[in-house]
Amino acid sequence: MEKGAYVKDIIEGNTAEGIFVATDASLLQSRAGDPYWALKLQDASGSIDCKIWKPLSQKFTEIPQGSIVRASGRAGSFRDQMQLEISGMTILDEESAAGIPPAWIMPSSPHDLDEMLEELCALCKEEFVHRPWARLAGKVLNDAEYRAFFRVWPAARVMHQAYAGGLLEHTLQVFRICRQIADLYPELDRQTLLAGALFHDFGKIREFSGGLSNDYTTDGLLVGHIVLGVQMLAPFLAKSDLEEHLQQHLTHLILSHHGQLEFNAVTLPQTAEAFALHMADDLDSKMGRCRSMFSKFAESESGWVAARESKLGRAMFKALKTPAACAKERKNFQREECLSLLKV
Repeated sequence: MEKGAYVKDIIEGNTAEGIFVATDASLLQSRAGDPYWALKLQDASGSIDCKIWKPLSQKFTEIPQGSIVRASGRAGSFRDQMQLEISGMTILDEESAAGIPPAWIMPSSPHDLDEMLEELCALCKEEFVHRPWARLAGKVLNDAEYRAFFRVWPAARVMHQAYAGGLLEHTLQVFRICRQIADLYPELDRQTLLAGALFHDFGKIREFSGGLSNDYTTDGLLVGHIVLGVQMLAPFLAKSDLEEHLQQHLTHLILSHHGQLEFNAVTLPQTAEAFALHMADDLDSKMGRCRSMFSKFAESESGWVAARESKLGRAMFKALKTPAACAKERKNFQREECLSLLKV
């Protein structure tokens, strides 16, 4: 069996056929009263919105979340967003689906998971010089169950880093950013800030199901990852010998890291460290979203992504980069010349 087309290679106006994972399937009704399916098809390269119109729509009484399908259709544009009008689709049976290589259909971090986890653990050893902080980080990261989940879990359902290893990638990046912030602002409690970076999204291990469907769990819907993270850390904090005021501060960082109540923060950031963590988290989530939406462009291309597709509340433009200077140009561009150009 061959994979066929990847989502990233689907071009408007062309037909495509391949093996994908079906998600977000909803049976709706057209203005004419005919039933149709709206769903997403995803693979390791991305996802695309799809429609199944009558009469094919009547073939399916259900399309379970996470079903592996072979689908074909023609790509077009609707409200500045590409979508696939499906002309044929078969849901693979359990035996056939088991033979599909995960690399075909499972989006994954572009970075090596083991290397990222190793780097994060090394940074924790370097940074947490206060023994209770080191004990807390060590106990959590060395917990066999949590470590296994943390290594492969997604950071989101559909937004930033919504792929295997996304949570680890996002946590490592926020940790790196917070180290830089702490260097720039030495008045901050560096270790508490970094503990917040390490644990701020830990509850996502219980918020999302992971795997092919990666849907919200019941805990995720009823409680949410912010409170779940505090609950998951509670038994580790009880055995850490961490001072009570530091436990309180870490809890505040986790509860407030979304920044605003309308964005599901339990409380507003009310310490300098809480502000810093929120900014670091928000920056990496937005950069992750930009990286994902601009991936359809070649390095030498520029172009727009519609507001509906960007999920950032506005249309986004991929600008061309400043040309890289060759070694000869850098050698010839003397410091004196640079200074003269900067004179007002």
